Amino acid sequence: MKYFIIFFLIVSCNTSKEEKKEVIEIPKPEIVEKPMLNLEQANRLAQLPLHCMETEYPNKLGQTLGSDADLKSPKTLHPTFYGCFDWHSSVHGHWSLVRLLKTFPELENAESVKEKLLKSISKENILTEVKFFDDQNNKSFERTYGWAWLLKLAEELHTWNEPIARELETNLQPLTNLIIEKYIEFLPKLNYPLRVGTHPNTAFGLSFAFDYAQTVNNEPLKTAIINRAKYFYSEDKDCPMSWEPSGSDFLSPCLEEAALMKRLLPKEEFKTWLDAFLPQLKHPNYSLEVGLVSDRTDGQLVHLDGVNFSRAWSLNKISEGLPEYSHLKNISNIHINYSLPSIVGDSYEGGHWLGSFAIYALSSVNN
Repeated sequence: MKYFIIFFLIVSCNTSKEEKKEVIEIPKPEIVEKPMLNLEQANRLAQLPLHCMETEYPNKLGQTLGSDADLKSPKTLHPTFYGCFDWHSSVHGHWSLVRLLKTFPELENAESVKEKLLKSISKENILTEVKFFDDQNNKSFERTYGWAWLLKLAEELHTWNEPIARELETNLQPLTNLIIEKYIEFLPKLNYPLRVGTHPNTAFGLSFAFDYAQTVNNEPLKTAIINRAKYFYSEDKDCPMSWEPSGSDFLSPCLEEAALMKRLLPKEEFKTWLDAFLPQLKHPNYSLEVGLVSDRTDGQLVHLDGVNFSRAWSLNKISEGLPEYSHLKNISNIHINYSLPSIVGDSYEGGHWLGSFAIYALSSVNN
């Protein structure tokens, strides 16, 4: 009997400790106000690309020089996408204006904005852009970040039901076709994905390209993306979210990958994959600290405002149609609300590109 009593006490003590562990819970993130892309916000954000799309300097060309003959001004080399500091920022600045005009036809100075777009995305200008990509020294120029934003611009024009959109889409088409060809040629050669938080991130580049392919029903591009993405990511598990973000990230390697796979996999298959890849996301009290920006005049440190916006659109994509992940929407809102007040009227280091990220993130909230 004594032994029985001792055993019972030991079991009781162990059970009590286990019960204490079970009641420890992660505090729920504070429910914050849902950010909205309304007309007032649209007019505010439109000022960023309007300010920089015709601002030639400062400029980061990123080209490879074959000879002295290649030393030309940004506007000569890229008569459409020469502003906003670099080529890709100019591309998504143009996307921003198209998106805002399409969503808010009553945008301030709408007719003037349309005239700027027609002047910029002219047939002649785009053919000059194509010529740059055809140069043997610049075949990998803007791979794949700039490529992805070019297709996002093409997608936005394709889905804008206005006569001006048909003209702009037609003018842009030679460059659109070239980027599609580059994707289809490049992807089978890429043996390993780039899992970084900056421009070369493979998952981000494939997500935007897939959106375009899906919208215009381009089967060869869709097939190339699906095949490579599944090859890269199907067996991935336990993505190290605790390692993010790095000091100058503007993309989340883990969340961009999850948002890509959400696009590609059937719902139940995606849920199984996500449980293995980021199991912590399913916990209703999951929290994620925003990327903290210490100096918005530093072109690298201000990238962390971008990581907040891109995390937001990825979290909204992941939770889309999945009620068990609806708590991620609040985390998205927290990230947007942290960075949104700072990007207009701040330094050019962030202002030349962050408007596009804010617009895309805000658009994802409304979906």
